[in-house]
Amino acid sequence: MLWAALLPDPGLSDSQRTDAVRAHAVWCLQFTPRVSVVEPASQRPAVVMEVEASARLFGGKRQLVEHVKAQAPELGVAQLSWAPTSLAAVALARAGRSNGFAKPLESLLDELPLPVLGAVALHAATLARLGCQTLGQVRALPRGGLSRRFDKDLLVALDQAYGLRPEAHTWVELPDTFSARLELMSRVELAPALLFGARRLLLQLCAWLSARRSGVTACTLRWCHDVMRSKTAGDGGALTIRTAEPTRNLEHLSRLLAEHLARVELLAPVGDLQLEADEVQPLEEQTRSLLPDVREDGESLSLVLERIAARLGPERVRRPVIAEDHRPEWMCHWQPAPHKRARRLARPLDHPQPTFILAQPLRLALRDSRPLYQGPLQLLAGPHRIEFGWWDRVGERPGESKDPSAPGAGTHRHVARDYWVALSEHAGVLWIFQTRLANEQSAWFLHGIFA
Repeated sequence: MLWAALLPDPGLSDSQRTDAVRAHAVWCLQFTPRVSVVEPASQRPAVVMEVEASARLFGGKRQLVEHVKAQAPELGVAQLSWAPTSLAAVALARAGRSNGFAKPLESLLDELPLPVLGAVALHAATLARLGCQTLGQVRALPRGGLSRRFDKDLLVALDQAYGLRPEAHTWVELPDTFSARLELMSRVELAPALLFGARRLLLQLCAWLSARRSGVTACTLRWCHDVMRSKTAGDGGALTIRTAEPTRNLEHLSRLLAEHLARVELLAPVGDLQLEADEVQPLEEQTRSLLPDVREDGESLSLVLERIAARLGPERVRRPVIAEDHRPEWMCHWQPAPHKRARRLARPLDHPQPTFILAQPLRLALRDSRPLYQGPLQLLAGPHRIEFGWWDRVGERPGESKDPSAPGAGTHRHVARDYWVALSEHAGVLWIFQTRLANEQSAWFLHGIFA
């Protein structure tokens, strides 16, 4: 078996220790459901997890151990140890050792002092008078005398640590909602400095999301002001960050939060942080290709746009969204980039489409009822008729004014056009159309250019 034990910082207060143990337990649930808290009522509680069965999912034991080692210090883990049994891992962690596989387990544990096991530490004074300073010396005593003189928990703990008796644990259950609190080590006066503590909360959030196979689209960071504050400062503040699509990417959420915190001004020093997941959605896992995809190492466009929008404001970063419309000038519209991208519906095209579309069609001159553009135009293909939009009114599209007094409000955008592919001796291949509405005078317009 492969067990890991995590110890919080011994210098924490009682409330900080309780929050740290809860945070470590939730974080461990992303690796395995077999997570438990050992001796939660003692001064040195530990979180243990058994990862033997799930090591294959993370690329093997070596990669799993390296992954845990990389993130554990950032979460505030003071000591991380590995051993074949949970109590052995806890004992090694309390002794400041990490590798329980360096040599036989029995020889490793025999060297450890008495306080590393809670059941043995309760009788440390009596055992010291008997000349016992290590676990090996306690095990050398007659078992019959130990069972009569001390309670049964001492022998049970020793046997379980050495792997001579099966262990029983109460497993930690994954909460249905996420809300984590962090008491800061010192008071923070600048909002960007909150990111250090907030990132620790984001680590827990991403682990919780991973265990639930979900992603977050909105989360709120709250902070409480110090009790020694002015009356006008209030109790605290809050900041909500949103993403265009469900994610549990720690680095992206950290960068996004950093951009928002850079624009926040604290009214008083902050002593506590709290992070809540507001909107959680199932995250669809994508099938990995047999061959490596170089794009996976880079940052996707949507993540980059979210970070830029957080810095400049959501209304200043826009992207085109395809619309189901036959009229070329309204086939797409612009919306704030962080919004969810509209799903494009595939529509087969049976006619040529130009590379460039003019923002406004250019009316062409005529000679003998033939259109001119840098000389006479030769019609190559067409006509392709487009008649669309009798129901479409100005102001009903995204980004347009809906003020009934605005110019053009209430008018329809009904079009009836015959499109042609035309050749100009000097301008190349063009896309032109002739209007066909009964209430319009027939005219020719240039609308696109083929590259």
